[in-house]
Amino acid sequence: MLLWLVVPRAIDQVQSALGEENLQQQTAEATGWKRDALEGVQQRLEELPSARELVDPAVEATVIGFEIFIGVFFVLACAAYWIFEREHAIRLVTSLLPRPRRKVVRDTWDLIDAKLGAYIRGQALLVTLVATTLSLAFWAIGLPFWLLVGVFAGFVEIVPVIGPLIAGAVAVGVGLTESIQLGIAAGVIVLVVRLLEDYVVIPKVLGEAVGLSPLLVLVSVFGTAALFGEGAVLLAIPLAAVLATLVDVIVLDKDPAEEEVPTVLFPAQDAE
Repeated sequence: MLLWLVVPRAIDQVQSALGEENLQQQTAEATGWKRDALEGVQQRLEELPSARELVDPAVEATVIGFEIFIGVFFVLACAAYWIFEREHAIRLVTSLLPRPRRKVVRDTWDLIDAKLGAYIRGQALLVTLVATTLSLAFWAIGLPFWLLVGVFAGFVEIVPVIGPLIAGAVAVGVGLTESIQLGIAAGVIVLVVRLLEDYVVIPKVLGEAVGLSPLLVLVSVFGTAALFGEGAVLLAIPLAAVLATLVDVIVLDKDPAEEEVPTVLFPAQDAE
């Protein structure tokens, strides 16, 4: 409000005073120091940002925040409705199919749900383990903002392949603000935790939950990013799991009812 109401009027008054000062100088009635002072005030006033320069970013940030809130609410609402309406949706879809195919479709649907549920539970467990381990390690070496960096590194684990690279870059960058040795130590910690996660934790936590090999995971991640953009990388593994299940049932003629239900933390039937 100050920039909008006061500053423009102050600039107009200073300019009017400068005009009067010029007239006085022409009649040799002024020494010139007033003009210098007024010009200094005018310069400072003109250097101030305009009200629009402050309001527009604030409005834009508010709109973005509102869109994020609506997006989160929409996802949670869809999840809630899906929980309550799942059986009705399955019955509706299967009722449109020939009777001999209904059981296969329902079993396939249940198998996909079980795989996706195992994937989500495994990711949540990995985020918790990585965030806790890295936070304690960063605290031990004296890394600035160790808790924030550790929690951030845990959350970006959700993004396959790219997430750990971003976490390592952030940890090294924060360490380099203190010393080269601290930056190297932070990078080594992220590398060691990542190797342990890849070769020890992930096989135990996720295992064959989604039935995808490491090569297929990499191909699905880069393929999804190339086709749909980097924002769709989060959906790469779930989409690949769904497609792999459909290929097993439709092309390879496997019985989905005989497939092993993945278990992460607790069996999928307990979640239902």
